[in-house]
Amino acid sequence: MMKETLNELSNSQEFIQRHVGPDVKETEQMLKYLGLSSLDELLEQTVPNKIRLEQEINIPSARSEQSALADIGEYASQNESFRSFIGMGYYTPKTPTVILRNVLENPGWYTAYTPYQPEIAQGRLEAILTFQQLTIDLTGMELASASLLDEATAAAEAMAMAKRVSKNKKSNQFFVDENAFPQTVDVLKTRAEHYGFELVFGHATDAVNHDVFGAIIQYTDKSGEVVDLQNIISGLQDKKAVAAVAADIMSLVLLKAPGEMGADIVFGSSQRFGVPIGFGGPHAAFFATKEKHKRAMPGRIIGVSIDSNERQAYRMAMQTREQHIRREKATSNICTAQVLLANIVAFYAVYHGPDGLKRIANRIHRQTAILAQALSNKGVKLVNESYFDTLTIDAQNNKEEVLARAQQAKINLRIDASGQIGLSLDEATTNEELQTLYQVISGDTGTIDLETLDQKVQSNQVIGASSLRNNEILQHPVFNSHHSETEMLRFLKHLENKDLSLTHSMIALGSCTMKLNATSEMIPVTWKEFGSIHPFAPSEQTLGYQKMIEELEGWLAEITGYDAVTVQPNSGAQGEYAGLLAIQKYHESRNEGHRNICLIPSSAHGTNPASAQMANMKVVIVNCDEQGNVDFDDLKAKAEEVSDNLSCLMITYPSTHGVYEESIKDICNLIHEHGGQVYMDGANMNAQVGITSPGLMGSDVSHLNLHKTFAIPHGGGGPGVGPIGVKEHLIPFLPNHSVRELTSTTKGNGAVSAAPYGSAGVLPVSWMYVAMLGKEGLAHSTKIALLNANYLTTRLSEHYPILYTGRNDKVAHECIVDLRPIKAETGVTEVDIAKRLMDYGFHAPTMSFPVAGTLMIEPTESESLAEIERFANAMISIKQEIEKVRSGEWSSDNNPLCNAPHTQFDLLNWNKPYSIKEGAYPVDGQEDNKFWPTVNRIDDVYGDRNLMCACPAPEDYR
Repeated sequence: MMKETLNELSNSQEFIQRHVGPDVKETEQMLKYLGLSSLDELLEQTVPNKIRLEQEINIPSARSEQSALADIGEYASQNESFRSFIGMGYYTPKTPTVILRNVLENPGWYTAYTPYQPEIAQGRLEAILTFQQLTIDLTGMELASASLLDEATAAAEAMAMAKRVSKNKKSNQFFVDENAFPQTVDVLKTRAEHYGFELVFGHATDAVNHDVFGAIIQYTDKSGEVVDLQNIISGLQDKKAVAAVAADIMSLVLLKAPGEMGADIVFGSSQRFGVPIGFGGPHAAFFATKEKHKRAMPGRIIGVSIDSNERQAYRMAMQTREQHIRREKATSNICTAQVLLANIVAFYAVYHGPDGLKRIANRIHRQTAILAQALSNKGVKLVNESYFDTLTIDAQNNKEEVLARAQQAKINLRIDASGQIGLSLDEATTNEELQTLYQVISGDTGTIDLETLDQKVQSNQVIGASSLRNNEILQHPVFNSHHSETEMLRFLKHLENKDLSLTHSMIALGSCTMKLNATSEMIPVTWKEFGSIHPFAPSEQTLGYQKMIEELEGWLAEITGYDAVTVQPNSGAQGEYAGLLAIQKYHESRNEGHRNICLIPSSAHGTNPASAQMANMKVVIVNCDEQGNVDFDDLKAKAEEVSDNLSCLMITYPSTHGVYEESIKDICNLIHEHGGQVYMDGANMNAQVGITSPGLMGSDVSHLNLHKTFAIPHGGGGPGVGPIGVKEHLIPFLPNHSVRELTSTTKGNGAVSAAPYGSAGVLPVSWMYVAMLGKEGLAHSTKIALLNANYLTTRLSEHYPILYTGRNDKVAHECIVDLRPIKAETGVTEVDIAKRLMDYGFHAPTMSFPVAGTLMIEPTESESLAEIERFANAMISIKQEIEKVRSGEWSSDNNPLCNAPHTQFDLLNWNKPYSIKEGAYPVDGQEDNKFWPTVNRIDDVYGDRNLMCACPAPEDYR
C-alpha cells in the first residue's frame, strides 16, 4: 500500500499530490485537529469494518501525466480517421477555433455548475437562452428547452409527452416513420416497451391512416428525402394525434420550419453546429413545442425575470427540478441538460450569424446537388427524388465494388441491408472530396466539371417550393453583432466573467462532487483521433477507442466490485433507467415479470422514483430514522408486505444524509431474501472508491456519475455520463445497439442512448483520471475526501447544528448543516445564507436537499486546507451576522443577509443602513480579489408568472 505520508513520491505518483488539495503538513494538521493519528484511523472510525475492502483494488499503479498522455495517445493512434459521410444524425463540423479554445477547452466554461444559483451564472444562462432563441427561430415553435441528451432520447421524451397531451386518450399506439434514424427507432422501442405503448411503423404519409395518440416524422428522412409535412401534420391533428418532427438543424436554415406547418413538437440533434462528433457524444439535442404545452415539456427551460433592483436577469424556470418535487409522478427523469455543448451551438450561430449559416447550408446543398447531377449523368440511380444533404443510391448490382473503392479512398459510406448505399455531405466537405465521392460511386476515373454542374443545378429545384423557408431567421441582435474574431472573443469573455466556476473557488455541493478536472485529463478530448470519429464507423477503424473504453469499463468494474460495466447511458438518470430495465428483464427471464414494486427510501434522489416510474414500476417509500438511516424495521415490514411482487430496492450509499449506514449488508440480504434486487445509486461513490464497493456490500447494479466521482467536468449543467455496473446474472440484460452491435450483452437488447458507447468523446477524461491516480491514488483520494469533510464538519459544528452523523460522530464525504432553528429564531432563511455566500466569493452548497431548510456540504479531496478554512470562516462570519439580526443590531428586513447578494450596481447608489464594506466586502483581502455577482437576488415568482424563454428585445438590455 501507498505510504500515508506521501513523503517520497515517485515520478509516477506526482499527480496524486496534484489532484488532492492538502499536502502532507496540512493532512497532519487536520488529523491532529480531529484527534487522529492517521488516515487509516479515520477510516476505522468512519467506515463499518464489515464493508471495508480487505485488499487494494486490482488496477494498475499510478502513472505520470506524461506517461498517461503517451499511453492514451497510443490508443488514439490506433483509430483510423477515415472521412465519414455516414450521416444519420452525425456530421463533421468546423468548430470555430475561437470557440474551441475559449469555451470547449476553457475551465471557466467547463468547470461551472448547473445554474441553480443564477445570480452567479448569468453568462451561461444568457448563452442557453440564446440556444433556446436559436431553436425557436429555426423550428418555428413558441417555446424551447435548454437542451436534452441526444436526438434518440429526445424522441423518446417526445413520445412520452405526446401521450400526456394528446386528446386521443383511448389510443395506445404511436406511429414511427419507417425512415427515421435506426438508433432513434431503437431507443423508442426500448422506451415504448416499458411504457406499454404499441409502435406502428410505415411511410410518413401513412401516419394519418392509423388511430394513434401521436407520431414522429423524420425531416429530412434517413434516405435524404425532404418530406412535405403540411398534410401529414394536419391529418394527424384532425384525428387528435400529436405531430412530432425529428428535424435536421442545418437543413432548417433553408427548409420551412415545422412549426409553420403546425407541428406540435420539434426536436433533433444540434451537433453539426460546431460540436465534434466524438464517437457519438456528448451532443445537445434541441426540443421545442407550443406555449400551451409548456408544463408538459421535459427538461429545463431558461427564463427571463428581474432582480431586486428590477433589472433584467435570467434563471431556470418551471422544470428546474421537477423530479425532486413530483418524484414518482414526474413526467420525465431528465435532471440535466447538455449545457456546454448547447453553449457551443449557440456561439456557433452567433459567430456565423444568419448570413453565415445560409452560406454554409446553401454550400452543403449545392454540393449535394452537383454530386447528384454528376451521378445521374453517369447512369447511377438515386433512390430519393428530393434532398438537402443526403443521397441514397441503388447499388444492388455493384455494392461490393463501390465499398471496395470507398475503402481504398479511406471514406465511409452508409450501408443499408437492402443493398442501398447512402452518403451525407456536411460543412467540411471539400470540392476534392466531391470528386472522390463521384469516382467511388460511379467507378469513373475521370473528374467532373464542378462549375458547369453548379450553374446547372442552380436552375433546377430539387426541393419543392412549399418546403422552402420564406421568412428570415435569427434577426435578434445577438446573432448579428459578433462576426469578427475580436468581437466574438470579447463576447465570450464578457459572458464568462459573469459566472463563478472552479477557477474562482471551491464549489462545495453535497452529492454533486465538484472536484478538480485536471488539464491533462481534458487534453485528449479535442484530439482529432478521438473527436472526429463517427459512432457508426466500422469497428476495425475504432480499435483504439474500443480498447480505451474496454479498459475503462474493466477498471470501473473492479472499482465497483461488479462483473461488467457499460458506458452507454449518457447521464446519471439514464443509468438509473438502464439499471432498472436490466432488473426487470432479469425477473422476466425467470417468469417473474409480475415483480414491479420498487422500494425507495424517503431520502433518495428525486430521479430514483422518476426512473422507477419510467420502468413501469410502482414506488413504495421507506421511512428513515432520526439518524438519517433507512428505518430497517419499516423496510422489513414493507418488504414482507410486497414480497411476492418486490422487484428491487433503490438505495444510495453512503446515504443521501452523508453517513455510512451500518446495516447496509443486512439491507441487501433482506431484499434478496424476498426475491428482489438491490440498485445502489452511485452518486456518492466518491466516498467508496478504493475502500469499499457496491458489489462487496451485496448490491446487484449501480450507476456511476463519471461527471462527479471520475472527474468529467459538469460543464455548467452537462455533459454527464452515467454508466452502469452489474453482477454477472444481470450482464445478459444490459443495453445493446441496433446499428453497432455490442458483444458484451445479449443481441437484440434495446438501446438507451443514441450512440452505442453514449458520450464516448469525454471518456478519455475518466480514463486519464484513473490511470494517473492508479490504485494508490484512488484510495488516497477517498481518504482525503473523508478527511476534508470531517474537518469542515467539525469546524462548522461549533457554530451550526449538524443534522446527521454516523459512527463516532463522523460523516462520510459530506455533511448537512441544519438551518431550520436559525430560521425559526431569526427569520434568516437558508436562501439568505446561500445568497450571502456569494458576497464572500462562494457558490452555495446544495440547498434544501435532501432535507428542506438545510445546506449539504461536500468539500471533495481536491480542495486545500487554505480553501476549506476560507469557506469555514465565511460560514462562521455569516453566523456572526445572523447574531446581529437576532440581537436587533441589524434590522430583520434590511440587512446584508436578506439583501444579498450585493453587486457593483449597488455601489452607484448605496442606501443601506450598513456600510459598503459590511455588505460587499465582508472579509479582508477582497478589495483586490472580489468576484461580483452580476445581478441582485432574482425574483423567481415574477419569472414564473411572466414566463419568457427567448432573447429579450434589444431595448430591454438597456
